[in-house]
Amino acid sequence: MSLITYSNPGDVTAELVWVGSGTTDRDYAGKDVRDKFVLATGYGGSVHRLAVLKYGAKAVVCYLDDDRAKEYPDMLAYTGMWPKTDELERVTFGFNLTNRQGEKLKELLESGAKVVLNGWAKGTGLEPYFMDVVVAHIRGSEKSEEEFLFTAHLDHPKESANDNASGSAALLDICRSMKELIGQGRIDPPKRSIRFLWVPEFYGSMAYVDTHEEVKGKVLDGPFLGSVNMDMVGEHLELLHSNMILTRTPYSLPSVFNDVVANMVEMVDRMNVRTPRGSSSRFNYRITPYSGGSDHAVFNDRKIPSTMIVHSDYTHHTSEDTPDKVDPVEIERAEIIALGSILYLSELTEDQAVDLMYLSGSNAARRLGVSGRKAFNLIRNANENELYDVWSEAYNTVKHSLQWEKECLSSVLNYTHGEILNKNISYFHSQLEEQYDFAIRSLTTAIRERGLTEVPARDLTGKSDSRVPVRLTRGPIGSGIPEEKLTEAEAEWYSTAGRVLNGNVRYEIVNFIDGRRTVSEIRNAVSAEFVPIPLPLVARYIEDLVKSGIADWSY
Repeated sequence: MSLITYSNPGDVTAELVWVGSGTTDRDYAGKDVRDKFVLATGYGGSVHRLAVLKYGAKAVVCYLDDDRAKEYPDMLAYTGMWPKTDELERVTFGFNLTNRQGEKLKELLESGAKVVLNGWAKGTGLEPYFMDVVVAHIRGSEKSEEEFLFTAHLDHPKESANDNASGSAALLDICRSMKELIGQGRIDPPKRSIRFLWVPEFYGSMAYVDTHEEVKGKVLDGPFLGSVNMDMVGEHLELLHSNMILTRTPYSLPSVFNDVVANMVEMVDRMNVRTPRGSSSRFNYRITPYSGGSDHAVFNDRKIPSTMIVHSDYTHHTSEDTPDKVDPVEIERAEIIALGSILYLSELTEDQAVDLMYLSGSNAARRLGVSGRKAFNLIRNANENELYDVWSEAYNTVKHSLQWEKECLSSVLNYTHGEILNKNISYFHSQLEEQYDFAIRSLTTAIRERGLTEVPARDLTGKSDSRVPVRLTRGPIGSGIPEEKLTEAEAEWYSTAGRVLNGNVRYEIVNFIDGRRTVSEIRNAVSAEFVPIPLPLVARYIEDLVKSGIADWSY
């Protein structure tokens, strides 16, 4: 935990220099750090990139300086170098310190004392190596060619009890329990196959999908029907004041899988889950829109509907993430939700699917209503000179919501078929279209009340870019792309106020690149999902993806 991940070996005795956060060029203004140790509060890799690679320091020592560090002054947080290819040969090493250790060194420096450190790191350092991906299968009894997927990672420096020994243990428990119950004849094998992956986070899942081209969802004509990523599933809710978070699939991949998982969560909330040596905590959960940060991002990119079960707490990536803060009850809740969802869809009958239509249809109507309110607030909060464009944005929001909800309902056909089911899907589609028509009429009234007497055409007039991008890679794009592939001047564009596209927006732009959508259509989709985004920002981002070799133009 103390050694910054991806350090190289070295032995340095040098004077220490304080540089504040150490993550911006102005932190180094007027300071001579060449051949010195640098003390900073910023993230280890970011500090090293500037202090060592740009300004010639020998090594870095970094410490936590946030609210949790002040409450837990002996807590260590792990950080990593995350070097780029052209930096590998120049990486040195660094250490993570506790707040107490870092503040002591800072006080010595601020008192005028000369501080000299000796630091060394031993080992092989950065070199090509391999990591294992452990795979287990439970073969389906009827449609074994179709699969569901469980994933968990275990690759962080210790301590890492909740992140992610808990998820890896939960996966092992699910797999072992199913095998035992099937072997004893107490349950039948699932009709579809289930694949279990224990991976190094991102590195393992990215390498796996790169090697196994069959790992893709129905949208890409693949055999995979759904996935649950178990990442930090065991937090003791009372000790950590935490809650379980279940992330939905992104809007680029609408699926009834979300509704099934949410329904399983509600079922568990009604259960009195208790287990030996577990807590008496009450269940506390949240169902949230898509967010990344773990392996489900890789599989959603491959169009496999993938949700994540996770928790948030102050121990994340720190020495405080210890086994005493793991609760067997919470792990069991997570296992029931995950396995229950997958077994339900694996065995789905037409009668059950019709029931699922009523569940998902009612959820779709609620979500479409939320989009209508979002569109209404765009109109209500607009300035008078913005009304023309705002009407187009409001229409765009509701139009895409209708499209996604209809696709969500139709996705049940990935799990079962039948004439009665098809009739029910058509019925709910009609209901949503009626709700959509009502929303448009209401929004038309609202825009006229704001003073726009002539409501424009519903198309996003004046916002047209007919170029069609095509993906050249599989898997989500690294957070430093495309900036790392551009010149310094080109990359600077992204840090300018008003030009920032956050990680989820970037992820969805890439997901919407399917070789059919134009740049304008991609912009309209992400604007409906998040907030209206100027077309030039989306166009520039895609152009830079083309420059970086991530995409190309379809001619």
